[in-house]
Amino acid sequence: MEAASPRTTARRYFDALAAKDFTTVAGMFADDIVWHQPGGNRFSGTHRGSSAVHEMIGGMMAVSGGTFELSTTGEFMVNGALVAAPVRFAGRREGGEMAMGGVDVLRIAGGRIAEVWLFSADPQAEDAFWGAV
Repeated sequence: MEAASPRTTARRYFDALAAKDFTTVAGMFADDIVWHQPGGNRFSGTHRGSSAVHEMIGGMMAVSGGTFELSTTGEFMVNGALVAAPVRFAGRREGGEMAMGGVDVLRIAGGRIAEVWLFSADPQAEDAFWGAV
């Protein structure tokens, strides 16, 4: 069976993420995924392997009381195996809230997400929301 195109894989991932269908999201990650989380907060840094990425996403959902949301805001841009997606993400927690734009870049290999780079419009506000390292 032929793997889906990078655009189709990215669309399925973002749709599942928006629906908070974390079972589908988890199944889309390569076992050796590399995730580059920006900033200087408790979730920042390079996370290697699907277990580490699942733990990070679970931590974000815990800190935000399940309110963290992400949706795409425009057309995907594709360059070979790379997909860039304009996004908007938001969350609430006791004592704060955050909402901003960004860009997520996914590298797709074999129909799965092999690497992710995230870019935030306001890194300082995102760090303040998630909390210090």
